Amino acid sequence: MRVVRWPWLLSNDVSAVQHIAGKTYHGRRGATKNAFRYSIDYVLLDAEGAPDHPALFARNGRGAMSLHDSDHGGAPGQGRGAAWVRDILAEHGLNVAGRIELLAQPRVLGHVFNPVSFWLCHDAEDVLRVVIAEVTNTFGDRHSYLCHHNDLREITKAETITAQKIFHVSPFQDIAGGYTFRFDIQPDRVGIWIDFSEDHAGLIATLTGPRKPLTNAGILRSMLRRPFGSRRVLALIHWQAVKLWWKGVAYRARPEPPSDEVSR
Repeated sequence: MRVVRWPWLLSNDVSAVQHIAGKTYHGRRGATKNAFRYSIDYVLLDAEGAPDHPALFARNGRGAMSLHDSDHGGAPGQGRGAAWVRDILAEHGLNVAGRIELLAQPRVLGHVFNPVSFWLCHDAEDVLRVVIAEVTNTFGDRHSYLCHHNDLREITKAETITAQKIFHVSPFQDIAGGYTFRFDIQPDRVGIWIDFSEDHAGLIATLTGPRKPLTNAGILRSMLRRPFGSRRVLALIHWQAVKLWWKGVAYRARPEPPSDEVSR
């Protein structure tokens, strides 16, 4: 007879929190080329509900992995979660009254850094109409880009949405040019492509991966394969910065962030 020594490891396998053990790719265009591809963990959940989740995950509490409202929807550490999103939608006259989901990197052992998270806003028929791309730089600043079609038609992978860049992200790029977003949010997978163009330079950034229910076993596997969570992400960002500096790319000092929290 098989004895399960850690029954909690097998419990809570039916989870409403989704786990995206995905890949991110960044490829720089222009005179100085640079590219990298890393594995990364995101979670996706209903931002206004109390979804079932495994024991090792916490919502606004302590866990091996966790997601906190204070980390999103406002300044880092002072977020208001989905309430902020509802206010932004109302301020911009966007009648999107369905579910709000948050796609973000979780805290791992209490530490968090999200270069970009995504608020997925659905209408009453559960159709994706608006995405808010919440961008945070390594200086602790944050700005969000409001992505939607002018007629609020469904957001699908067949079309793109553009936004003017007004926020300092990398000290090796100017605040100029614009973003082209493409979103492919499916029940079994996630695909997001962000193309930044500036004259004859720019970069492409992607996030792709399958969606699966978050489990205790999945959390442990991720922590073994990608230890230190967002600490690892920060270390990799700074390693790429060292490579760009070594290749002779000019460093731009941090300017004051935009006064508006959100732009289109």
